[in-house]
Amino acid sequence: MDGAVVGVVLVVAAVLLVLRSGMRVVNQVERGVVFRWGKALPGYRQPGVTFLIPFADRMRKMNVQVVTMPVPTQEGITKDNVSVKVDAVVYFRVTDPVRAAIEVQDYIFAVGQVAQSSLRSIIGKSDLDDLLTDRERLHEGLALMIDSPAAAWGVHIDRVEIKDVQLPESLKRSMSRQAEAERERRARVITADGEFQAAQQLANASRIMSDTPEAMQLRLLQTVVEVAAEKNSTLVMPFPVELLRYFDRAAKRLGQEVEKNDREAAVPDEADGRAALRTGIEQIAAVADKFAPATEVAAAETPAAITSAETTAADTTAGEITAPREPAPEQSGAAERP
Repeated sequence: MDGAVVGVVLVVAAVLLVLRSGMRVVNQVERGVVFRWGKALPGYRQPGVTFLIPFADRMRKMNVQVVTMPVPTQEGITKDNVSVKVDAVVYFRVTDPVRAAIEVQDYIFAVGQVAQSSLRSIIGKSDLDDLLTDRERLHEGLALMIDSPAAAWGVHIDRVEIKDVQLPESLKRSMSRQAEAERERRARVITADGEFQAAQQLANASRIMSDTPEAMQLRLLQTVVEVAAEKNSTLVMPFPVELLRYFDRAAKRLGQEVEKNDREAAVPDEADGRAALRTGIEQIAAVADKFAPATEVAAAETPAAITSAETTAADTTAGEITAPREPAPEQSGAAERP
């Protein structure tokens, strides 16, 4: 009787040991891939307690969390022939534990190598400005390049980001000088624009004050009030504003009178014109006396011709001179007869 009980106890203990050796616990962040007699089963074990066949099954746990893997600094030459050093970071996770356990020996190492080669390739295809400013597009292209081979390994690339771009020191100095010049240009443009707007406003204010002298007086009083606000200031006004305005108006009137006198001096006097006309007529009469056929006839007709010429010149407005007319042939002949 005692021997039978001992045998049952031993059998139960052996069964418990066998069950205990085949019991496994899969964590929430893991998935279990079971190999039975060296062949992987199509499915994988979910988190929790799972049982394996002792001496036949072997389970490999695969972590399905997102893995953050830094990519070492890669040195390359950009499309515009600039030598740079770029480092990045890759975020990926296992989506198919069976393929990740079978298709690749070490999926983490494999993803790292693909990330380095893809980063070098993207550096050679991009310009320096794209590396510095248009990183989102480069991130998308880099993730697509890494995800293409990783998809066959049961790995999904969540995101790839370029962390830092190291430039040569000479290029950094050139870029800093360019940035300083650009800032200086903007500052000068803004200052010039401010001066231009201020000049426009001052011109408008001056026109308004010139049209309304009271505005100038009010502005002067406001300036006096502002200066008088300081206790250590002294304002000296040697001439009142009204006196200065009187001198201004007097100067304007004097200028108008000078212009009027200049215009009157430019117009010749009527008496002077008549005297000049008389002198001209006398000269014409003297020339006619020299060429007259008879001295007596010329002497007799000269006063009448002069008188007629004077009358004609006085009546004309434009100052035209009418020469004396010679006597008719018949009259001249009658005067020469005895």
